[in-house]
Amino acid sequence: MHNHSPSPHPTPAPESTHPTDPTHSIRPTPTKRHHPARTTTALLATLTATIATLTTITPTASATPSTAPTTSTTPHCTEPALTIKASIPVPQHPDILRISATNRTAKPCVIDRIPTVTFGDLDGAAEPDPPTESAPYRLAPGSTAYATVRTVTGRPTPSARTVDFITVAADPSHRGRRFDATAIGAPPEGIRVWTPTTTWWRPTLT
Repeated sequence: MHNHSPSPHPTPAPESTHPTDPTHSIRPTPTKRHHPARTTTALLATLTATIATLTTITPTASATPSTAPTTSTTPHCTEPALTIKASIPVPQHPDILRISATNRTAKPCVIDRIPTVTFGDLDGAAEPDPPTESAPYRLAPGSTAYATVRTVTGRPTPSARTVDFITVAADPSHRGRRFDATAIGAPPEGIRVWTPTTTWWRPTLT
């Protein structure tokens, strides 16, 4: 065991005798350090730009109305499932008819919201008032839909026709039920027709 006494004058370290020693002759290349702050700032800038782009696109896309047709899972009413009625409730106004369609089954079904009303052998049917397109109208079990038909609208002319019967259907796919003029309370000469119109089916009689 050797005792080491502190030297009053430190002896300088000898110069390296191996100048080719990589430890002393080659200085390591400084490693590039990543700066978390700069990286985070760059990511935030990219994210902000992406959000701004999406914000610009989204309102334009959502503002486009959907043109997909409305569908109903309720089955169509079969013609035997319905009771159809028609009458002229006020004799003083023989050009106004009341019609109705009743679902007499225990299950809901749908009809077209526009009644199909034709006049004798004349072409065409009463036009909806207000104008509309075909769409499903749901009838609950035992419920009734009502509509009002005007056989003469506007100022009648000498070309107005007179028919002996009308046909009422709750849906254009049905054949409809025929009503003779006398059966609905029309004048003896028959039902006058001039640009006829019909309301949509509705749940109450008005």
